[in-house]
Amino acid sequence: MHRYDVLIIGAGLAAATLALSLPGRLRIALLAKKEYEDSASYWAQGGIAAVFGEDDSLDAHVRDTLVSGAGLCDEAVVRHVIEAGPAALRWLIDAGVPFDREGAHFHLTREGGHGHRRIFHAADATGKAVQDTLRERLGAADNITLLTRHLAVDLITGRKFGLDDSRVYGAYVLNNATGHVETFSAGFTVLATGGAGKVFLYTSNPDTATGDGIAMAWRAGCRVANLEFIQFHPTCLYHPRAKSFLITEAMRGEGAVLRLPDGTRFMPGHDARAELAPRDVVARAIDFEMKKRGLDCVYLDITHQPAKFIVEHFPTIYERCREYGIDITREWIPVAPAAHYTCGGVITDRGGRTDLANLYAVGETTCTGLHGANRLASNSLLECVVYGRAAAADIAGAEPAPERALPAWDESRVTDADEEIVIAHNWHELRRFMWDYVGIVRTNRRLERAARRIQLLAEEIDEYYSNFRVGNDLIELRNLVLVADLIVACAMRRHESRGLHTSRDYPDTLPEAGDTVLAPPFKE
Repeated sequence: MHRYDVLIIGAGLAAATLALSLPGRLRIALLAKKEYEDSASYWAQGGIAAVFGEDDSLDAHVRDTLVSGAGLCDEAVVRHVIEAGPAALRWLIDAGVPFDREGAHFHLTREGGHGHRRIFHAADATGKAVQDTLRERLGAADNITLLTRHLAVDLITGRKFGLDDSRVYGAYVLNNATGHVETFSAGFTVLATGGAGKVFLYTSNPDTATGDGIAMAWRAGCRVANLEFIQFHPTCLYHPRAKSFLITEAMRGEGAVLRLPDGTRFMPGHDARAELAPRDVVARAIDFEMKKRGLDCVYLDITHQPAKFIVEHFPTIYERCREYGIDITREWIPVAPAAHYTCGGVITDRGGRTDLANLYAVGETTCTGLHGANRLASNSLLECVVYGRAAAADIAGAEPAPERALPAWDESRVTDADEEIVIAHNWHELRRFMWDYVGIVRTNRRLERAARRIQLLAEEIDEYYSNFRVGNDLIELRNLVLVADLIVACAMRRHESRGLHTSRDYPDTLPEAGDTVLAPPFKE
């Protein structure tokens, strides 16, 4: 059994911020399910939103966030996060993150839904710059242990060893280097596992985005909320060899426009803000044009900008597109929507506390009230830093779970899997019907079809899980099927169209916004 003061499951920006913000006296384990670089934070291109410009204001950032959130944001939370924004950015700047500058000032860009230039960025690879910087600091901290290729299986609550309490004492973790499940005991356990984009066939997310934290929290007894709100990024590169490559929204912030194959610009006909409308509006407009005209993609055009400007501001995109034979200084970029961000998740308070004692959650795994029905671009990395620091402060003053001898993982009644092809088939079936039935535009009939298929898959996977030794793919599939069930359950309960949830059966928006909250019956 491994013993730590704080067990952080995940290794993205929220996890790294929390680990580096905790007191040095605490022994901390940071678990990356693959490598440190395999997180949505590391892949983030756009940037981090915070108010620094003289022509900007906290009130303006709050207003933009509330408008984007379509009436569902918690205004007090929004104001709290945005007011903490400048201090969060200074923390990153002091850590050495090389944000782009113009002379003595930072270069701030603008993205859809923002009324001002307030996006701090490092060219078009902001996440990499931030995560590489924090990786150096993590490596220099004697009290922090980064363990790669460690995938959490389930949380350990008091009920696991006969106590009548749901306090979290740690987690069972699959060590992918050895193939064995190990027991991690901790005074505090933190879920920072990111979102669930891999539940859909097309996604901008890395392969690690399988909803692990949401699923583990639900199985342990935590409430979740607003999982119907899946943000589809409007512009992922459309190419047969391009896997999950995002074309940052900052490109539209710098004047790129969307075109049909014949060159017609279509966004002004959908929204007065055109290409700078919030992501849900742009994604729906692209989806509408593609379905109406039978298109596989539309095109993003930034060729009006000087080549030097394009290469300097978007070097990663320029190089990647060039690998596929596309010169973005002269040619349009083929793009299509893809699942991008999970706006709902595990319910937490401002300190990152969940429903269970000694269990915290931060980052995309959570539902804090910041994003509402549609995340405003570049607010998510800000949320990671603000809540990572807040959770660290809360943990530093809280009472840890008592140290106990936890039961070892029991493999005495299982065998090696006989046909692992079942996992691959179920994985593909799930992602395909979730894309077809629970995508950008939904109907009651589509949701009902998805629910029936999820039930069949869940029964098959539960049987498989009960009889065979766990492996990485089975654990992730088990989590994805559960999160898919929660997404559909939330979507079926929302009888309106709001933000990222568009229903043909309920096209109108209700006069009052309400959260979709699901509470589990306890299952061990």
